[in-house]
Amino acid sequence: MNLQDNKYRFLFGPVPSRRLGLSLGVDLVPFKTCTQNCLYCQLGRDGNLVLERKVYVPPQDVLNEIKQWLTDGAAADYITISGSGEPSLHSQLGRIINGIHSLTKIPVALITNGSLFWIPEVRKECSEADVVLPSLDSGDPKTFEEINHPHPDLDFSKFVDGLCQFRNEYKGPIWLEVFFCEGINTSTDSILNLKRLIEKIQPDRVQLNTAVRPTAHPDVRPVDKDKLQSIAVQLRPDAEVIADFPSKQTPEVSAASEQKILDTLKRRPCGLEELCISLQISPNLAAKHLQHLQEKGQIRIENRKGKNFYCTL
Repeated sequence: MNLQDNKYRFLFGPVPSRRLGLSLGVDLVPFKTCTQNCLYCQLGRDGNLVLERKVYVPPQDVLNEIKQWLTDGAAADYITISGSGEPSLHSQLGRIINGIHSLTKIPVALITNGSLFWIPEVRKECSEADVVLPSLDSGDPKTFEEINHPHPDLDFSKFVDGLCQFRNEYKGPIWLEVFFCEGINTSTDSILNLKRLIEKIQPDRVQLNTAVRPTAHPDVRPVDKDKLQSIAVQLRPDAEVIADFPSKQTPEVSAASEQKILDTLKRRPCGLEELCISLQISPNLAAKHLQHLQEKGQIRIENRKGKNFYCTL
């Protein structure tokens, strides 16, 4: 059951996920409120770069929506806290996760960049999730700055130590995502540095991704499939490639959903955030649809005063 109307402010989906099956998304912070401005972000450049934890949205409002979603007879493999910013910035994340557990047996997944794990309270709250999916894209401070553009007060060594501390304290599964950008973190030294840190962190899974969809910086180059497979073997024998390389159309890129986007854009050009709000879909899913429509030559991107708008041809 997809969310088709505007009664949900904090939920999106459920959408098919390669890692989590059918996933209901939960968004806890304002659009692009994050500790980092990653080169490969699909949500645009120069978001609200913060480290302050606070109550960005009312926890009970989020839980009420999930309760309503469950009452409507919906189903999912995971309820996934992710969305359009860094969820661990919400200072009542633990309360929200425990509240979800009180409503349903559906497991809770947390997608996070892991940059706040150096804070004991964050580690404790994130430990309430059934599976945690943090990120590590670089094995050294220089590459960290280049690819992740972190908040000025976010120290790389503290970030890595936080991941290690979380591993020591958290008893559930950790699936570590590593995002590769050609020419930035793909050198022999970069891969060796990442391998060293992965061995130190000891995640349960290592999952490799690359820029197969539109990113904030159009000059970010994806790593081809064969090279990514080769890097996976170098990092860890059981590492897996999760990048959704284009093949035949997947269920996520459905004709019906794309037609809704086209109908909206025929009426007026829209930015990514506006489309997501209007159609009640996640930013990641919207980006996938938009990329497919661009490949088919049905839409174009028009930049107006530094902001990208999508228009029909």
